[in-house]
Amino acid sequence: MQVRKDELVNGQIYHVFSRSIAGFVVFNTSDEYARMIDLLDLFRYRNFTHKYAIYKKLTVNSQIAIRENLINSERSVEIIAYCIMPTHIHLVLKQIESEGISKFLAKVLNSYSRYFNTRHKRTGPLWEGRFKSVLVDRDEQLLHLTRYLHLNPTSAGLVDNPEDWDYSSYNEYIDPSSGQNLCDVGDLFDLSPDQYQLFVNERKDDQKTLSLIKAVLIDNYSG
Repeated sequence: MQVRKDELVNGQIYHVFSRSIAGFVVFNTSDEYARMIDLLDLFRYRNFTHKYAIYKKLTVNSQIAIRENLINSERSVEIIAYCIMPTHIHLVLKQIESEGISKFLAKVLNSYSRYFNTRHKRTGPLWEGRFKSVLVDRDEQLLHLTRYLHLNPTSAGLVDNPEDWDYSSYNEYIDPSSGQNLCDVGDLFDLSPDQYQLFVNERKDDQKTLSLIKAVLIDNYSG
């Protein structure tokens, strides 16, 4: 694992971005998206030390037992929001332990690379160098960032509405009873689910603003 030139700080929130090599499509099917979401879920826990491929070969009851034991265990990161796109992933992460984000991303991306290369009979790296990150140091910035992530699929023309994209945290935000529990939002936002949905949808068609935000964020990433 390469050492980052800018150390990420415990307790701080970062927008983390990783892109595939040369815009290669690395998520082609619902199974591949689901695989990435499961990796994000499990590897955020410090005590999950299994190789994911071995974990998947266990019985359903054994997998359930492992997950139940993890629920109240310590985490390396907290996931605040995510969006998985065909060629890249966006994550909003809070670092809990030293090098937590770097270790977490290394496990997730390396595990997915091994799976993808085996499945598609390819070799070589899948991701474009080290992941990129930018500090999110204001509550308002964080709120707008989550909206940007959740509107990525609509601004890319993949779906008409953000709730139609099954591979982001948006539905968890607007329907806390949905059964999804990947994100640690807590009291970060003073908005009800209905208010958040209105907040997101009021910018759904504003492609120019989204493009500007994306340019600014990417220009300010640290390697």
